[in-house]
Amino acid sequence: MDECCEIGIVGGSGLYEMDCVKNRRWVNLGSSPWGEPSDEYLVGEIGGRSVAFLPRHGRGHRLLPSELNHRANIFGFKKLGVRWIVSLSAVGSLKEELSPGTFVLPSQFYDRMKSSAQHTFFGGGIVAHISFARPVCGELQALLYDEAAKTGPAVLGGTYVNMEGPAFSTLAEACENRRAGFDVIGMTNLAEAKCAREAEIAYATVAMVTDYDCWHEDHGSVTVDMVISCLRNNAARAHALVAAAVPRIPIGTTNACHNALKNAIMTDPKCWPPATVEKLGPLLEHYIPA
Repeated sequence: MDECCEIGIVGGSGLYEMDCVKNRRWVNLGSSPWGEPSDEYLVGEIGGRSVAFLPRHGRGHRLLPSELNHRANIFGFKKLGVRWIVSLSAVGSLKEELSPGTFVLPSQFYDRMKSSAQHTFFGGGIVAHISFARPVCGELQALLYDEAAKTGPAVLGGTYVNMEGPAFSTLAEACENRRAGFDVIGMTNLAEAKCAREAEIAYATVAMVTDYDCWHEDHGSVTVDMVISCLRNNAARAHALVAAAVPRIPIGTTNACHNALKNAIMTDPKCWPPATVEKLGPLLEHYIPA
């Protein structure tokens, strides 16, 4: 493959382009072993660093959260050589102090999804259990927070609860999530983070608050109009954050995220089915016995 990118950027609701990417071109990677990614990848440069941008829901926002093919999306980044992913996501706030317009850099995820079958590349004769106690890359998270705090309200840490969607929360669900102490709620990032960890890509989320879910008595139910209005305000700030943060991401360094499979694969290599080895391709290239 001609393209080789160090850094991946995933744009959530309201972010379907990345204006700060220079020498840009849209690249079609075709189908992966898990199907089609959300869209083509916008490949180019930011501050001299090679990047690949993917609109999570496709240009024009065509895909529901439940329709996202996280495995295909992350596999595409892996094929492009990406080692770091900056995830930009719209979220609802579960705390008074996290007002719309706040950027939250969560440290944890909580799963309220009904199925996690598509949250892993493994199976088919090769079993792996990644360590996921700390699901985001602390090094990347801290760097993104540092830049986010320069542009507006930002919070380092907290828990992102991942709901099923596509409907927004009921009042009962919102109140239960608040009692549990969660900070923000979204529909996409948990599976993305799991697949990135299995692909040995360092990953961190910038959760951009658009609303108070539906629990806040002064704000009422969440509507698409409400979310879109705040998305527009958040988008300009997100572009500025990415433009400033990308040149600071380390070159050539390695941390635990980049070796996540080292002690995760349970299956004896002698038992690996050749078809599964071929399917996993770049995920296993450092672990195939000589």
